[in-house]
Amino acid sequence: MTSISSPDPPEPLPVRMLNEFVYCPRLFYYEHVEGVFQHNADTKRGAALHKRVDAGKGELPAAAAQPGNEGSQISNLKSEVPAAEPPEPEVIHSRSVSLSSDRLGVTAKMDLVEVRREREDDLLSPLVVCPVDYKIGAPREGDNGPEIWDADRMQLGLQCLILRDNGYTCNEGIIYYRATKQRVALAITPELEHWIDAQIAGARRAMEGPIPPPLVDSPKCVRCSLVTICLPDETRLLRDAPVRPDDEDTIPQQRTFGFDREFGAVHEPQGVYATGAAKKPGPMRRLIAARDDTRPLYIATAGVSVGKKSELVQVREKGEVVAEVRMSDLSHVAVFGAATISTALLQTLCEKDIPVSYFSSGGFFYGLTRGQSLKNVFTRITQFRAAADAKESLRIARLCVHGKIRNQRTLLMRNHISAPGLALARMKHAAQAALEAGEIGELLGIEGAAALVYFENFAGMIKLGENASPDDEAFLADAGGGEERVPASAAASPRRGKTDADGQQFFTFDFTRRNRRPPRDAVNALLSLGYSLLARDCTVAAHAVGFDPYVGFYHQPRFGRPALALDLMEEFRPLIAESVVLTAINTRVIGPRDFVRAGEAVNLSADGRKRFFNAYEQRLNATIVHPVFDYQVSYRRALELQARLLAKALTGEIEQYVPFMTR
Repeated sequence: MTSISSPDPPEPLPVRMLNEFVYCPRLFYYEHVEGVFQHNADTKRGAALHKRVDAGKGELPAAAAQPGNEGSQISNLKSEVPAAEPPEPEVIHSRSVSLSSDRLGVTAKMDLVEVRREREDDLLSPLVVCPVDYKIGAPREGDNGPEIWDADRMQLGLQCLILRDNGYTCNEGIIYYRATKQRVALAITPELEHWIDAQIAGARRAMEGPIPPPLVDSPKCVRCSLVTICLPDETRLLRDAPVRPDDEDTIPQQRTFGFDREFGAVHEPQGVYATGAAKKPGPMRRLIAARDDTRPLYIATAGVSVGKKSELVQVREKGEVVAEVRMSDLSHVAVFGAATISTALLQTLCEKDIPVSYFSSGGFFYGLTRGQSLKNVFTRITQFRAAADAKESLRIARLCVHGKIRNQRTLLMRNHISAPGLALARMKHAAQAALEAGEIGELLGIEGAAALVYFENFAGMIKLGENASPDDEAFLADAGGGEERVPASAAASPRRGKTDADGQQFFTFDFTRRNRRPPRDAVNALLSLGYSLLARDCTVAAHAVGFDPYVGFYHQPRFGRPALALDLMEEFRPLIAESVVLTAINTRVIGPRDFVRAGEAVNLSADGRKRFFNAYEQRLNATIVHPVFDYQVSYRRALELQARLLAKALTGEIEQYVPFMTR
């Protein structure tokens, strides 16, 4: 005899999640389906205000309690809950009550449940309960006075229905709004029950389908803790919006778009997600902070040890504390060479999700330590699926290489003394050819040919050397830290292998070709270090979004190589790393005496590295007008934005990845 087992019941949904579904289906999907959550000021404040009610034991008299057993639980309402009207004389208060309903398939943790007898003069009369939920905001102003918001109505109504399903008599619930100190009642009606059932069904459908579309110009987005992950306005702007490059051969200006845009119709939310009449998207809002207030900590001195004391990071040299930094001020920690970092500090940094990156003394990026605050696997699943699809990988790789070549060409047009027309034409042709490459091998050849043209003309963007001014001569003397003046012409001449009177080897900024592993001249040493720092920051951005940084689309997997981070950094190489190198040389931040040679390799000195790190961080924190969204962001923020746009392209939220291209 064959037995047929019944299907497993659906997983119970927390009432808080259903409240968020009514507030925003997209927020519900992120938090309940993908498990993504971030705190902001509002969520932290709400958690702090709930500490008192969450401290309750959750004891609730049985629905059919025997008379005389609840006398010890009687208390006066006035001392417990602020009330707009005089309370009933005897009320039982149960805090932090957890109940569930098998019929609805939901669970709830209630802030407060007021319990009283239906008839005060009859100890055998049934218990009547009323859930009270606390909110930090204010009620909605309606035509007939204060009203409960829809999301709060969902949460409170479900609490009432759950109490009913557990045998209690519950006719209404109350929301206490702290901002106005008002108690607003919600009556349980058949219409409300039908509406709640529809929302539960809609939430379960949302869990099975693709992520719901973002809200349209909603004021809710402004204070949402997940707005930097959701990117509602940005996602709607790029949905079904094909882009085409702008091929004008004019000298570009700052704060202009890198390409023309042709936007098609934007789809409005349909079905369960529609919340009213369709809206047309308004102008782009900047819902994210332009830059992060935290700063990195670079440990670049050999032999120092890094530990913790309470909430401070302490740097010690020969047992003496030489620096202290508050952990709340840190964005990441970078350790170069033979420095040590304590296990206790690493554990705390992981808990706070502050990454720690490791480099060789010469600047080679080894790896990264990071906490596990982001446990979402859905992004990685789509990433692995796309990486295994040669056609999809090629589609993304084309755009990465196209963006890189376009930005290299732009940098030449901006900074070259006399931008060669033939080189610009060849790079323009290469950028277009990259979009039409038939395989990764062909794309590698196109990128290599464009890089050869680019670096052949790179020296034209270095404004020192033969054209040095008398001011440059003074700088070259000061850069070495000694009293002897070194003529600019001597410093610029190719005297590799020779030394001055102090034993300092001469280095120059004459650049002929790109070389690495190891870099064999001063400019290549700066480029290699800049690329290492940029690879680290792209790895951090990939981790923040939920990617595996070692599985790429253009750069093929190799042991120990963050392939996806290298994909992301392609379009930012000229904008960040190479721009920092040119700025550091041309503004005399780095001088010829800031380099040392070890065998064939040329590296920056300790003092030179400190100044280069500072120049690099200044570049990352500099704000620019985003070429697509037309609001100001820092380059560091732009890195994460690009990683999130790539994730949205992989999941199908936007039609294709849009590389970051300036003019």
